[in-house]
Amino acid sequence: MISDATAAELLRRIEVLEAEAEIRRVQARYMFLCDTPCPEFGVRDDAHRIDLIMELYTDDAVWEGVGEYYDGQFGRAEGAAAIRRHFENFWGRKQDPALLLNAHYLTSEQIRVDGEQATGQWIHMQPWLFSDGTAILRSSRLNNAFRKTGDTWRITRTRTENVFVAPLPPNFTDAHASTSVLMKP
Repeated sequence: MISDATAAELLRRIEVLEAEAEIRRVQARYMFLCDTPCPEFGVRDDAHRIDLIMELYTDDAVWEGVGEYYDGQFGRAEGAAAIRRHFENFWGRKQDPALLLNAHYLTSEQIRVDGEQATGQWIHMQPWLFSDGTAILRSSRLNNAFRKTGDTWRITRTRTENVFVAPLPPNFTDAHASTSVLMKP
Protein backbone atom coordinates (compact mmCIF):
# COMPACT_ATOMS: atom_id res chain seq x y z
CA MET A 1 0.00 0.00 0.00
CA ILE A 2 1.34 3.45 -0.86
CA SER A 3 1.40 6.30 1.60
CA ASP A 4 -0.72 9.43 1.25
CA ALA A 5 2.46 11.42 0.58
CA THR A 6 3.50 9.05 -2.22
CA ALA A 7 0.01 9.15 -3.74
CA ALA A 8 0.00 12.97 -3.60
CA GLU A 9 3.44 13.11 -5.27
CA LEU A 10 2.32 10.72 -8.01
CA LEU A 11 -0.83 12.79 -8.60
CA ARG A 12 1.27 15.98 -8.83
CA ARG A 13 3.61 14.34 -11.34
CA ILE A 14 0.68 13.13 -13.46
CA GLU A 15 -0.81 16.65 -13.42
CA VAL A 16 2.53 18.08 -14.65
CA LEU A 17 2.72 15.50 -17.46
CA GLU A 18 -0.87 16.23 -18.50
CA ALA A 19 -0.17 19.99 -18.43
CA GLU A 20 2.93 19.54 -20.59
CA ALA A 21 0.94 17.48 -23.11
CA GLU A 22 -1.86 20.07 -23.28
CA ILE A 23 0.60 22.97 -23.64
CA ARG A 24 2.35 21.06 -26.43
CA ARG A 25 -1.02 20.63 -28.19
CA VAL A 26 -1.91 24.32 -27.77
CA GLN A 27 1.43 25.46 -29.21
CA ALA A 28 1.25 22.99 -32.09
CA ARG A 29 -2.35 24.01 -32.85
CA TYR A 30 -1.32 27.67 -32.95
CA MET A 31 1.43 26.90 -35.46
CA PHE A 32 -0.89 24.64 -37.47
CA LEU A 33 -3.49 27.41 -37.77
CA CYS A 34 -0.78 29.87 -38.88
CA ASP A 35 0.30 27.63 -41.79
CA THR A 36 -0.51 28.66 -45.37
CA PRO A 37 -2.56 27.23 -46.87
CA CYS A 38 -4.48 26.71 -43.63
CA PRO A 39 -4.75 22.93 -43.21
CA GLU A 40 -7.76 23.00 -40.85
CA PHE A 41 -10.83 21.55 -42.57
CA GLY A 42 -13.86 23.81 -42.44
CA VAL A 43 -11.98 27.07 -41.95
CA ARG A 44 -14.06 29.33 -44.17
CA ASP A 45 -11.70 32.29 -44.39
CA ASP A 46 -8.94 34.13 -42.56
CA ALA A 47 -11.43 35.76 -40.15
CA HIS A 48 -12.52 32.27 -39.06
CA ARG A 49 -8.85 31.22 -38.78
CA ILE A 50 -8.18 34.23 -36.53
CA ASP A 51 -11.20 33.33 -34.36
CA LEU A 52 -9.73 29.84 -33.86
CA ILE A 53 -6.30 31.27 -33.02
CA MET A 54 -7.81 33.71 -30.53
CA GLU A 55 -9.48 30.82 -28.68
CA LEU A 56 -5.95 29.75 -27.71
CA TYR A 57 -5.15 33.08 -25.96
CA THR A 58 -6.16 34.60 -22.64
CA ASP A 59 -7.81 38.03 -22.73
CA ASP A 60 -4.72 39.63 -21.16
CA ALA A 61 -2.16 37.91 -23.39
CA VAL A 62 0.82 39.58 -25.08
CA TRP A 63 2.16 38.82 -28.58
CA GLU A 64 5.58 40.30 -29.30
CA GLY A 65 8.51 40.15 -31.65
CA VAL A 66 11.74 40.94 -29.82
CA GLY A 67 15.38 41.42 -30.68
CA GLU A 68 17.24 43.43 -33.26
CA TYR A 69 15.31 42.05 -36.25
CA TYR A 70 11.79 41.50 -34.91
CA ASP A 71 11.34 44.63 -32.75
CA GLY A 72 10.55 46.82 -35.74
CA GLN A 73 8.88 44.11 -37.82
CA PHE A 74 6.37 42.68 -35.34
CA GLY A 75 6.27 45.00 -32.34
CA ARG A 76 4.11 44.24 -29.32
CA ALA A 77 0.37 43.62 -29.02
CA GLU A 78 -1.15 43.64 -25.51
CA GLY A 79 -4.58 42.14 -24.90
CA ALA A 80 -6.89 40.04 -27.06
CA ALA A 81 -8.15 42.95 -29.18
CA ALA A 82 -4.62 44.07 -30.07
CA ILE A 83 -3.52 40.51 -30.84
CA ARG A 84 -6.56 40.06 -33.09
CA ARG A 85 -5.60 43.27 -34.95
CA HIS A 86 -2.05 41.92 -35.35
CA PHE A 87 -3.39 38.83 -37.14
CA GLU A 88 -5.95 40.84 -39.13
CA ASN A 89 -3.10 43.05 -40.37
CA PHE A 90 -1.14 40.00 -41.48
CA TRP A 91 -3.94 38.10 -43.23
CA GLY A 92 -6.17 41.04 -44.03
CA ARG A 93 -3.81 42.91 -46.32
CA LYS A 94 -3.11 42.10 -49.95
CA GLN A 95 0.41 40.80 -50.25
CA ASP A 96 2.36 41.26 -53.45
CA PRO A 97 3.83 38.82 -54.11
CA ALA A 98 1.19 36.58 -52.52
CA LEU A 99 2.21 34.09 -49.85
CA LEU A 100 1.57 30.61 -51.27
CA LEU A 101 3.17 28.39 -48.64
CA ASN A 102 4.27 28.78 -45.05
CA ALA A 103 4.77 25.76 -42.79
CA HIS A 104 5.95 25.80 -39.17
CA TYR A 105 8.33 23.16 -37.80
CA LEU A 106 8.90 23.11 -34.02
CA THR A 107 11.96 21.67 -32.31
CA SER A 108 14.09 21.91 -29.13
CA GLU A 109 11.06 21.92 -26.84
CA GLN A 110 11.35 22.82 -23.17
CA ILE A 111 8.19 23.10 -21.07
CA ARG A 112 8.21 24.03 -17.39
CA VAL A 113 5.00 23.80 -15.36
CA ASP A 114 4.55 25.54 -12.04
CA GLY A 115 1.02 24.95 -10.79
CA GLU A 116 -1.37 26.74 -13.14
CA GLN A 117 1.41 28.73 -14.87
CA ALA A 118 3.92 27.44 -17.40
CA THR A 119 6.58 28.52 -19.84
CA GLY A 120 7.70 26.88 -23.03
CA GLN A 121 10.65 27.40 -25.32
CA TRP A 122 10.99 26.13 -28.86
CA ILE A 123 12.98 26.85 -31.96
CA HIS A 124 10.92 26.93 -35.11
CA MET A 125 11.75 27.03 -38.76
CA GLN A 126 9.42 27.92 -41.58
CA PRO A 127 9.84 28.08 -45.32
CA TRP A 128 7.93 30.87 -47.08
CA LEU A 129 7.12 30.53 -50.79
CA PHE A 130 5.73 33.51 -52.73
CA SER A 131 3.80 33.76 -55.99
CA ASP A 132 6.75 35.36 -57.83
CA GLY A 133 8.95 32.31 -57.18
CA THR A 134 10.96 33.89 -54.37
CA ALA A 135 11.30 32.05 -51.10
CA ILE A 136 12.89 32.45 -47.69
CA LEU A 137 13.69 30.21 -44.76
CA ARG A 138 12.98 31.81 -41.40
CA SER A 139 14.00 30.57 -37.96
CA SER A 140 12.95 31.96 -34.59
CA ARG A 141 13.25 31.21 -30.92
CA LEU A 142 9.95 31.14 -29.06
CA ASN A 143 9.69 31.93 -25.35
CA ASN A 144 6.00 31.59 -24.54
CA ALA A 145 3.92 31.56 -21.37
CA PHE A 146 0.70 29.72 -20.55
CA ARG A 147 -1.97 29.74 -17.84
CA LYS A 148 -4.60 27.21 -16.94
CA THR A 149 -8.04 28.81 -17.07
CA GLY A 150 -10.68 26.40 -15.85
CA ASP A 151 -9.73 23.06 -17.37
CA THR A 152 -7.94 24.58 -20.38
CA TRP A 153 -4.39 25.79 -20.91
CA ARG A 154 -4.16 29.04 -22.88
CA ILE A 155 -1.34 31.22 -24.17
CA THR A 156 -0.57 34.31 -22.09
CA ARG A 157 2.54 35.35 -24.02
CA THR A 158 3.94 34.66 -27.46
CA ARG A 159 7.47 36.03 -27.68
CA THR A 160 9.41 35.40 -30.86
CA GLU A 161 13.03 36.34 -31.54
CA ASN A 162 14.68 36.01 -34.94
CA VAL A 163 17.50 33.50 -35.31
CA PHE A 164 17.92 34.04 -39.06
CA VAL A 165 16.17 34.76 -42.34
CA ALA A 166 17.81 33.31 -45.43
CA PRO A 167 16.82 33.49 -49.09
CA LEU A 168 16.15 30.16 -50.76
CA PRO A 169 17.01 29.59 -54.43
CA PRO A 170 14.41 31.00 -56.86
CA ASN A 171 11.62 28.49 -57.51
CA PHE A 172 13.23 26.13 -54.98
CA THR A 173 10.15 23.94 -55.25
CA ASP A 174 7.79 23.34 -58.12
CA ALA A 175 5.43 21.08 -56.19
CA HIS A 176 3.45 22.47 -53.27
CA ALA A 177 -0.10 22.23 -52.03
CA SER A 178 -2.48 25.04 -52.94
CA THR A 179 -5.00 23.69 -50.42
CA SER A 180 -4.85 21.04 -47.72
CA VAL A 181 -7.06 17.97 -47.94
CA LEU A 182 -5.71 16.06 -44.93
CA MET A 183 -8.35 17.25 -42.49
CA LYS A 184 -11.39 16.59 -44.69
CA PRO A 185 -13.78 13.96 -43.34
